[in-house]
Amino acid sequence: MPQINVMVTGVGGGGVGEQILKCLQMSSLEYNIVGCDMNRNSMGLSKVNKAYLVPPASHPDYIEMLLRICKENEIQVLFHGSEPEMKVLSRSRRVFEDNEIFIPFNPENVIEICMDKFLTMRFLHENGFEIPKYWNVKEERDLENIDIFPIVLKPSVGGGGSVNTFIAQNFEELQLFGKYLLKIYNQFLVQEYIGTVDSEYTVGVLHGSNGRYINSIAVRKSILSGLSNKTRVVNRTAKKDLGDILAISSGVSQGEIGRFEEVTEPCKRIAQKLGCTAALNIQCRIYNHKMYVFEINPRISGTSSLRAMVGYNEPDILIRENILGEKIEQDFTYRSGFIARGLSESFIAQEAMKVIEEGKR
Repeated sequence: MPQINVMVTGVGGGGVGEQILKCLQMSSLEYNIVGCDMNRNSMGLSKVNKAYLVPPASHPDYIEMLLRICKENEIQVLFHGSEPEMKVLSRSRRVFEDNEIFIPFNPENVIEICMDKFLTMRFLHENGFEIPKYWNVKEERDLENIDIFPIVLKPSVGGGGSVNTFIAQNFEELQLFGKYLLKIYNQFLVQEYIGTVDSEYTVGVLHGSNGRYINSIAVRKSILSGLSNKTRVVNRTAKKDLGDILAISSGVSQGEIGRFEEVTEPCKRIAQKLGCTAALNIQCRIYNHKMYVFEINPRISGTSSLRAMVGYNEPDILIRENILGEKIEQDFTYRSGFIARGLSESFIAQEAMKVIEEGKR
């Protein structure tokens, strides 16, 4: 079988790009992996066949540089490793498609809806899916409309890894966190805090580029472990059914992995309603025997290497179907169990690092 040339952007920082890189390295196929990052000391750059240093996705020449790298290395598949890159590449997808480079993307409208948490909530509400009560806050007086606690405050756009996400248990805390967020964002989202810490799932639903459903998988998160929570506070509200501890996931997920049909089945319906043509990742909790969605990420998950470990390798599947023309069985079987995560360290000898600085060639 011929070698397949793949490029992964944003391979450092412990994010999605690094996860995709791990998935590709777990495959039985032979991949020639080209990686790029904007940080010279990115661990991911030391783990690819050829490494490039590129500017941020906001740079005016970013697309031109990326396309040049792809052409030089005869890249067949391009994976985006961060959300800023996904946004820029989505707008320029035709540039790469015209050069016969496959990018596993959802439609632009799916990315637009899911990258804005307010639009996500509105879409889910309008289509009859269960969601927490929510408010869109644009100015201080909007805070006066919020009458239930505890609640979660988060940026409507961005905020990956639960950055600038807070739990408020009373109006005083709401004002404190709300005023802070309004200083750095034009608007933000407030959601009712739903469920207990052991009722949270991250759910993957995978479709092919032709829109055909392939499979789904879920991780029931253990978010009280050291790496897996961004915020944890004692529950001081009267809602004792939410548990003794209120917590927000950090995005570094670990826990029990399997099919979990109580969440994968409704998530399949959400992905179908959106019209997905790639990977979709849905964050939800079970509360009072119902699934409540609070976020959707229109991309490969930060848990993709965990999924690959049990035989659900999303990047590899997409390449097999779209590049090799393999017929992927719907709802193929995979293993279940518990996956724990920790930290690992790598020494990178600078003299051994062969990184091409794209912007200075």
